[in-house]
Amino acid sequence: MRSCRNITSLISQGLDKKLGLGERLTVRVHLMMCSRCRNFKTQSQFIRKTAQTYTQHIQDLAKRKS
Repeated sequence: MRSCRNITSLISQGLDKKLGLGERLTVRVHLMMCSRCRNFKTQSQFIRKTAQTYTQHIQDLAKRKS
């Protein structure tokens, strides 16, 4: 079994690109057993979505001022 450090790295990579089948399965199995990594994934997804929403909001404001 991979360490939490390896899994969190894969989770982060998975936000930017599609992981391979083996990597996705490894992460999924690990997440079934590890609440800390599940929390990391949830928080990472929240931060990513919030940053994207904020960026879009700033862009919309800039367009309105133009």
